Amino acid sequence: MAKKKRFLTSVRAAWAGLIHAFRSEKNMKIHGVCAILVILFAAWFHVSRSDWVILLLLIFLVFAFELMNTAVERTVDLCTQYDHPLARQAKDVAAGAVLVVAVASAIIGVIIFSRYLF
Repeated sequence: MAKKKRFLTSVRAAWAGLIHAFRSEKNMKIHGVCAILVILFAAWFHVSRSDWVILLLLIFLVFAFELMNTAVERTVDLCTQYDHPLARQAKDVAAGAVLVVAVASAIIGVIIFSRYLF
């Protein structure tokens, strides 16, 4: 029974982190709006099951990278009080990872939706 309680505590903590990120991070809100639009377009165009899988995987991947970026930013802020070049690089590299995944997702989304538009 103790393992079940620890698991539920972990799940609650994860949800709290997710909610905090959506409430406090502008980019999470932007990704959320984009995700809703992609889901609406996919439903409108009746995309195939395999396209749904790809789109949902990409949506959750972007969210996961944005959450990790937020964690890196918070950790760096916790570790240093001043603007150290390495702290800036850590934040920039984490943000770059989000950018790479978001751009790749957008390109793949255009490829998928272009089949239904043209």
